[in-house]
Amino acid sequence: MSEIVRESMEYDVVIVGAGPSGLSAAIRLKQLDPDLSVVVLEKGSEVGAHILSGAVLDPSGLDALLPDWRQMDAPIKTEVTHDNFYLLGPAGQIRIPNFPMPPLMSNHGNYIVSMANVCRWMAAVAEGLGVEIFPGMAASHLVFDGNRVAGVVAGEFGLDPATGLPGDGYEPGMELRGKYVFLSEGVRGSLAKQVIEKYDLSKGHCPQKFGLGMKEIWEIDPAKHKLGTVTHTMGWPLGSNAGGGSFIYHLENNQVYVGFVVHLNYKNPYLYPYAEFQRFKHHPMVAELLKGGKRVAYGARAISEGGWQSIPKMVAPGVALLGCSAGLVNVPRIKGNHNAMLSGKAAAEAAHAAIKAGRMGDELTAYETEVRQGAIGKDLKKVRNVKPAWSKWGLTASLMLGGADMWANTFGLTVLGTLKHGKNDAQATERADKHKPIDYPKPDGVLSFDRLTNVAYSFTNHDEQQPAHLKLKDPSVPIAVNLPLYAEPAQRYCPAGVYEVLGEGADATFRINFQNCVHCKTCDIKDPSQNIVWTTPMGGGGPNYPNM
Repeated sequence: MSEIVRESMEYDVVIVGAGPSGLSAAIRLKQLDPDLSVVVLEKGSEVGAHILSGAVLDPSGLDALLPDWRQMDAPIKTEVTHDNFYLLGPAGQIRIPNFPMPPLMSNHGNYIVSMANVCRWMAAVAEGLGVEIFPGMAASHLVFDGNRVAGVVAGEFGLDPATGLPGDGYEPGMELRGKYVFLSEGVRGSLAKQVIEKYDLSKGHCPQKFGLGMKEIWEIDPAKHKLGTVTHTMGWPLGSNAGGGSFIYHLENNQVYVGFVVHLNYKNPYLYPYAEFQRFKHHPMVAELLKGGKRVAYGARAISEGGWQSIPKMVAPGVALLGCSAGLVNVPRIKGNHNAMLSGKAAAEAAHAAIKAGRMGDELTAYETEVRQGAIGKDLKKVRNVKPAWSKWGLTASLMLGGADMWANTFGLTVLGTLKHGKNDAQATERADKHKPIDYPKPDGVLSFDRLTNVAYSFTNHDEQQPAHLKLKDPSVPIAVNLPLYAEPAQRYCPAGVYEVLGEGADATFRINFQNCVHCKTCDIKDPSQNIVWTTPMGGGGPNYPNM
């Protein structure tokens, strides 16, 4: 792309991604110095369009950023009133009492929210402070000045669908350059992935681990609705096939969030995470809640689960990784938005101090120190062994050992030291001949739905006159390698039905329906050959989540 001439704009700080970390950084920069020039680029059609989270919000991050948010008409109204945890079997459930759980697991003082709507509100706050926010502007390339990241290219349109080269009506996009660039793209961000690789930021750290989170919004019978109730489950239907669990959150307007998470380190390539989610809703406890209701929205998103051990170095010359781009989710709490906000605040403070001192384009080491030694590090270090214990020894052992270790860490002690993560999630996939196919029930169209029907409820849209944003390093691999060795798991791990194998034997072909993509990034993570590369489509494409 070097021969393409682009206009450029200069800013103090360029932020990629209008999620909680990016918007927190923008707000904090303007709080510190109203004269700083700050721009936020968002690939979604609007702020919030690509935001999907559980979500029960720990307000500690917002308290630090905007202490008076409760007087600012924030869309954060439903405080958690009841906190339930169940272990499910095929026909029943056992409630696990709250009293043996470490204090950090309590949801007292937390709020059930739509993070899409929280981000829309935060964007309005940021714009009120003078931040420029450009939705529909996918940042597709990094801009380098020597060895430092100096900016990004955004707003490139008109690439030929067949060749990927500039076609008729090509718009080259613009270089947005900054003294510092913040990457707050969320999980497995395409630019963050490049930065991690270029500067070898994962060296000395465990591989990042991931889960796939799928979520539906249901309107239910008002008689069954219990505002402020939070329920988490583990066990059935996953059993020993995979780690994971569910959440059911009762929010306003007789609505519930129904979500299901499958850890992506599962071994059996025949596992079908989306079908496990649909089967979960037929559990008697869940089916009774949803009976007579209707699903009104659907979406899916990968979740970073590696925690403390997997956080890469977060800074390189001119660039910093924020929020889920660095992997700051507290897995047992199923919470990361508070840490995302705190990371944005910390990055902003480090950049402001650097700019005030006349620096630019260096490594913001003060940001890295604050994340690891401050509130975020303390939050993640306490729970660092829960995920690897689950991966090594299974659900029961992780509940007992992980729980004991979390209790010990409450007092600054540890039972397990620091366990390591082993293989990455792609490497965890075993050959198909070691496993048997799983027989999943067909969706009934009442409680459970096929993928394509549900994708329509994500309001996903992509301009078909563009190159597929899902790239194959080697187009022959899906049929020549993944199909015979792994029964081509892309057919199943994708929660949007993007990947299909058509025909059999010598006639088999691999089709990519990129128009269905909900930007979850699972394919980039779980493909056993690591042959799929997720890149940004033209700006504005993807899901259009209303209040996820």
